[in-house]
Amino acid sequence: MRTRIPKFRKDNKMKDFSYITNSHPSFIEGMYQQFLNDANSVDPDLKKFFEGFDFAMQNGAVASVATTNASANPVASSNADWANEIKVYRLILGYRNKGHLIATTNPIRTRKDRGANLDLACFELTEADLDKTFQVGSIIGLGATSLKNILAHLQQTYASHVGIEFKYISDQKRIDFLTNEMENNFSNPISLDQKKNILEKLNQGVIFEKFLHTKYIGQKRFSLEGGETTIAALDAIINTAAEFDVHEVVMGMAHRGRLNVLANIMGKTYEQIFSEFEGTAKLDQTMGSGDVKYHMGYGSEVKTMDDKTIHLKLMPNPSHLEAVDPVVVGFARAKADVLDQSAFDKYLPILIHGDASVAGQGIVYEVLQMSNLRGYHTGGTIHFVINNQIGFTTDFDDARSADYCTSVAAMVQAPVLHVNGDDAEAVVKCAEIATRYRQ
Repeated sequence: MRTRIPKFRKDNKMKDFSYITNSHPSFIEGMYQQFLNDANSVDPDLKKFFEGFDFAMQNGAVASVATTNASANPVASSNADWANEIKVYRLILGYRNKGHLIATTNPIRTRKDRGANLDLACFELTEADLDKTFQVGSIIGLGATSLKNILAHLQQTYASHVGIEFKYISDQKRIDFLTNEMENNFSNPISLDQKKNILEKLNQGVIFEKFLHTKYIGQKRFSLEGGETTIAALDAIINTAAEFDVHEVVMGMAHRGRLNVLANIMGKTYEQIFSEFEGTAKLDQTMGSGDVKYHMGYGSEVKTMDDKTIHLKLMPNPSHLEAVDPVVVGFARAKADVLDQSAFDKYLPILIHGDASVAGQGIVYEVLQMSNLRGYHTGGTIHFVINNQIGFTTDFDDARSADYCTSVAAMVQAPVLHVNGDDAEAVVKCAEIATRYRQ
């Protein structure tokens, strides 16, 4: 009896191995046994799969893969090898898909148990298997190595200070890009100059908030305190965008952190900001008129670390929180259409949200729902969500039904990078990945 499986795509790569990894090990062993007895008795695509496995087994650095007590019967030994390799492969897929559920992304409290089911026992593995060698380590860039090394790499990549959601993406090129970024590039050290720049941006953000708190006691300032890594992240996005020849970055945000962004990203002078606090400023009404200081917009031109020039625009937001979202994407779309023959890659929209408003305001869903339509497409928008742990007076348990405020991103197959805000370098790396992905 021949078993039918999903066909290979035209580029001879399977979209995934779910038809195997979802099968019971005994079924896989049975099919492999059938292949060993008569290779032509199984489906041609499955035959190719088993042939690839045999090739890896015969040419790998370790002959006795995952079997310390191999049977004298070579067929039995091969069956055991195959079954154990599949178990570890399922473990790798498990971390790619669900590692974000156990990642230490919250700096102030333990994550809620959301049933990630990533223990070894869930994949029919035990601690006794940790020192055994598996060929499947090659698919995460480690080559043939021990389960202990594979597990450590997976935990560091998918369950440390960064958790990534991308299992719902159907485009294999995008999946491959994100997998490569996380498994092969993320651990690369950043340069000393970049470390200094991150420290400088963090200092700017912290000192600015402390000065406002000391000098203007009792005045509304919508502090960014606790989220100062936003400044370093936005700086990283702008620098990376300039490398990809982006001409203009168009930003929209609500009140929290707006003054800090104006000062330390947009380049608005401290004199202008402080005089507005003191009521002595002559207001520039071209970017919003007759409104309070934390509603108005600003435009500027800045030099990046690589001495490239890029235009920045912070749109005025005189309404409630997320109301600026369609204004930003509409502005970016119009600029691309009118000035650059719809070259969307030249204009980067960034929307900065609070976690509670992303979950609670329908306009976020509406903007996402229309984002891939021909009349509204912008080439992609980066959404930067600042999680304040509490939405005005509401704890997250009472604020939403989804696992995350960003769960709506799955609707348009947008990947989500969850980052611990206390790890500034991780935040910056994720900001750079998001920008490269968008471009």
